[in-house]
Amino acid sequence: MALDPQVKQLLEQLGKMEGPAIHELAPEESRNLFRNSVKHFAAPPEAVAKVEDRRIPVKDGEIDIRIYTPSGEGPFPVFVYFHGGGWVLGDLDTLDSPLRTITNRVNCVVVSVDYRLAPEHKFPTAVEDGYLATKWVAENAASFSGDPRRIAVGGDSAGGNIAAVVALMAREKKEPALCFQVLIYPVTDVSKNYPSYYEFGKGLFLTEEDMLYFGRQYLRTEADRFDIHVSPMLAEDLSGLPPALVVTAEYDPLRDEGEAYASRLEEAGVPVELCRYEGMIHGFFNMTKVLDQANHLVQKVADVLKRAF
Repeated sequence: MALDPQVKQLLEQLGKMEGPAIHELAPEESRNLFRNSVKHFAAPPEAVAKVEDRRIPVKDGEIDIRIYTPSGEGPFPVFVYFHGGGWVLGDLDTLDSPLRTITNRVNCVVVSVDYRLAPEHKFPTAVEDGYLATKWVAENAASFSGDPRRIAVGGDSAGGNIAAVVALMAREKKEPALCFQVLIYPVTDVSKNYPSYYEFGKGLFLTEEDMLYFGRQYLRTEADRFDIHVSPMLAEDLSGLPPALVVTAEYDPLRDEGEAYASRLEEAGVPVELCRYEGMIHGFFNMTKVLDQANHLVQKVADVLKRAF
């Protein structure tokens, strides 16, 4: 299918903007560029009944989380979310708009996790922060009207990678119990490049050079590429993981590895729904101001979570 007309228009606008690419910048500069871009793409945030920022303990420090609570009486199911950004970019504001919408449409608590970023904090810090934050949510759910028996994890891109790895870690450690995972164009295998890397690796928002840059920032050594907590695709056994929604975009370098991971989950007996958005590019989940399909995906995630909870 051809590029969606709205995506084509967006890429044309981006092409007219002068300035270096993310992979050409120092991490702090790239974070500022990423932060500013969100303002142009995301729809104005909805009001929710309550928004609370907290600091929670993790290994060797503390991290921030943001708790979105809907109106009504709890306990509410809980969706723990990890933002994208190549393990290098992003913060609690990155996905603020769609997470508020999901809070209201699902009638669930959403906990957004501000895991520590690379290169200041290389692997395994991000996934360890993600796991410990999810465990904290399960142990402290009563403090924010959450139901510890109904916890799902999710994320986009590198955040989808963290969500997938957290599900693996929760199975390994036998806690916390998770009822669902939402993996939006996730990184699942950095041990090799899939065909979609070569097919869509230039001029379509996320590039092959960007992914190489992110890998250099996040990984300690080349051997980390083969660690299942970096590349969950390499796990020998994926059975016993929570049911999943896996979302991919047609014109995304990460498309093939996301769809391959969905196939692996299905082969392992995990209930999985794979949803490819035709004509879309990487990162579209947060582009609700400019892309109709982004709004469709937000509603899709909400509908799936309602059923899962």
